[in-house]
Amino acid sequence: MTYFDRSAPFAPRLYTARSVLIAFALVSAGLAAVAPHDALKTGLAAAAIAFFGVFLGITAHQLLRARNQRKSINNLSLLVEHDVAACLVTDLDDVVVSANRAAVKSLSASVGQSLRRIISGHVAGADGVIHRVQSAALKDGIASEKVVLPNRHLRISAHQAGPAAVMWRLEFFETRETPSSSGAAQFPALTIGRGGTVLWMNDAARSLVGGRIRTIDELVADSPLRPGEVHQVRTDGHGIKDYTINVHEAGLGREEVVLTPQPDQDVTDHNDTGFEALPVPLLKVTPKGKIAKANRCARDLLNANRDEGQNISDLMEGLGRSIPDWLGDAATGKGLGRSEFLRLTRPEKEVFVQVTLTRVVEAGEVLLVAVLNDATELKSLEAQFVQSQKMQAIGQLAGGVAHDFNNLLTAISGHCDLLLLRHDQGDPDYSDLIQIHQNANRAAGLVGQLLAFSRKQTLRPERLDLRDILADLTHLLNRLVGEKVRLDLSQNPVLPDIRADKRQLEQVIMNLVVNGRDAMPNGGTIRIETNARDLEKPMQHGRAKVPAGPYVVVRVTDEGIGIPQDKLEKIFEPFYTTKRTGEGTGLGLSTVYGIVKQTGGFIFVDSTLGQGSVFTLMFPVCDDPITIVPTFAAPIPPQPTRSGDGVVLLVEDEAPVRAFASRALAHRGFTVIEANSAEDALHLLKDPDLKVDVFVTDVVMPGLDGPSWVRKARADRPDVPVVFMSGYAEDVFKSQGALIEASTFLAKPFSLTDLTTIVNQQLHTPSQASKATRPS
Repeated sequence: MTYFDRSAPFAPRLYTARSVLIAFALVSAGLAAVAPHDALKTGLAAAAIAFFGVFLGITAHQLLRARNQRKSINNLSLLVEHDVAACLVTDLDDVVVSANRAAVKSLSASVGQSLRRIISGHVAGADGVIHRVQSAALKDGIASEKVVLPNRHLRISAHQAGPAAVMWRLEFFETRETPSSSGAAQFPALTIGRGGTVLWMNDAARSLVGGRIRTIDELVADSPLRPGEVHQVRTDGHGIKDYTINVHEAGLGREEVVLTPQPDQDVTDHNDTGFEALPVPLLKVTPKGKIAKANRCARDLLNANRDEGQNISDLMEGLGRSIPDWLGDAATGKGLGRSEFLRLTRPEKEVFVQVTLTRVVEAGEVLLVAVLNDATELKSLEAQFVQSQKMQAIGQLAGGVAHDFNNLLTAISGHCDLLLLRHDQGDPDYSDLIQIHQNANRAAGLVGQLLAFSRKQTLRPERLDLRDILADLTHLLNRLVGEKVRLDLSQNPVLPDIRADKRQLEQVIMNLVVNGRDAMPNGGTIRIETNARDLEKPMQHGRAKVPAGPYVVVRVTDEGIGIPQDKLEKIFEPFYTTKRTGEGTGLGLSTVYGIVKQTGGFIFVDSTLGQGSVFTLMFPVCDDPITIVPTFAAPIPPQPTRSGDGVVLLVEDEAPVRAFASRALAHRGFTVIEANSAEDALHLLKDPDLKVDVFVTDVVMPGLDGPSWVRKARADRPDVPVVFMSGYAEDVFKSQGALIEASTFLAKPFSLTDLTTIVNQQLHTPSQASKATRPS
């Protein structure tokens, strides 16, 4: 017998208490020696004696318990010394205190070794096994677990031996069966690990397949495994045969698989034999929907067993028409050539089938033969197409609404500017005019969100360092999230540049952070992480495919309530919101989606209910060469023109916008000639004596559009600069007016100052007119 003779291996750990008691006793004795009064000396001396007495009592109790514990361990060790199985006694830290002869011989165990180290030489992942068995033994007094090894099995048993000791029994045994003398049948059995790797096969299994196989897929023709159901099994010399497969957990991620052969069936009807063997899913259904027969392919598709008698309505549901009505019409011969799409009621995934019915008569009974075709991919493509069409239609609608709204806002804010020119801050109406102006600007922001969703907004892309953008934005974001939410920014110190609109990119980050804040009503942490990623091959994420190449990745993670899976595909749709009425417009994430897509990037979302959401943005790295822009002296801003200095031909089909623009230009000293259409403008320009210094025209108008009539007018007046204005994005102007020189673009809505400033610039600096100007 080998045992570990340390003084108190299982004694309670009372060193701290004993140290405190002896310290108190010494302090009390010291104080008693210097106490000024006799009564105090007596009390302190009594306390010291009491503390010392308790110390001696605890020490004696500890030594007694240790002695009894050692005696119990020695007795237990003597009991198992000659056991044929390896037996070890350990403390709760898994340190071996005692080992019998079998353990020393078979496991090379020794006192002081770790049980984990001994077992890990035979079992992968020994820590998990020991933890499970020991926890169960300390709870119930005894526990065991069987571990399947490549060539044998190991049963690990644990018994609680006192408050701080465990006795372990490790028993190896062979499992390769040999045929019994009675000739009893032996079923094929296998042990498989993670990923379906075959770890062990008995003789019956080897005989069935003709040798050793590596994976379960080499055996089962219709994987994946469905425990308790009939599978097609590849055999050696007998083709494919039916076996019922039973699966049992064996620990450590391993499973025991036992194959039970199906009883032979007398098949007298050759038609039934052909029906079963056809490689097409087929059902025979009564007019009431009861399944009379299903071949193998149909059972696999429906994930149903061999038992007929189920109703077809239990296995699938119609997408529109009632299944009983459809079957009733088919039984009478109506609509037999028309297919129906049905959705299977399978809980693990969504499957669609296309079903075509044929009417037959067997033994005087009317039956319907249903031919099934898996239409899941077809319906998925159809859903994607419908979704894209819907989003395109909504985008066109949003762009059109934004254009009309911008015209209205231009007239409202413009006439408000004209009124403000006639009122100073002391006027009673001044504050009302300011309110009108501010709300018009807010409405312009809402229109900007619509244009962002429809990807028709005007972007000003530039080379950006995302680290600087986020660093500058952090202060504002901390104010947005409030006191309950903590913002955590983690940046890659080496991050390549991207090409994007700085203002719109800031809007994207702010929208995502605000959404994360709203998802955490009780507070939490929002993490913003940046990193660089180089895709060596295209990446598929859901329905999106990200091309290969270098990207800058931004992740915004919250610890909120999460988003249900059925709503994840809808969150980027306009006006869709999971918030309560009045708390959100439903434009935040659709705006984010539009900006990211218009920038050429990608956005994905992953969410788990109760754990939070992760929004991932991927922007292509800007590979344009870095250009050094020469510095010049700051240009002198142009002064407002005096009356009579310039003649402006204003062409605008919207009367309120035309009225405001005309008054604004006239107020700044321009002579304004108005035209309500392109045709009217060309008619005015036929007069050779008419002098025009600048064309100011809308881009989209009935009849000729802005760029078209300007090209015609330039044939006789080639040097006249142009200001194009539009409620659409600048892309519309670029697509139609990119070849027109000495032209610039003014986006609606614009203010009085925006209009007069850009006209002044065109009038005085025509050489730079081709540069687009954004209103302030």
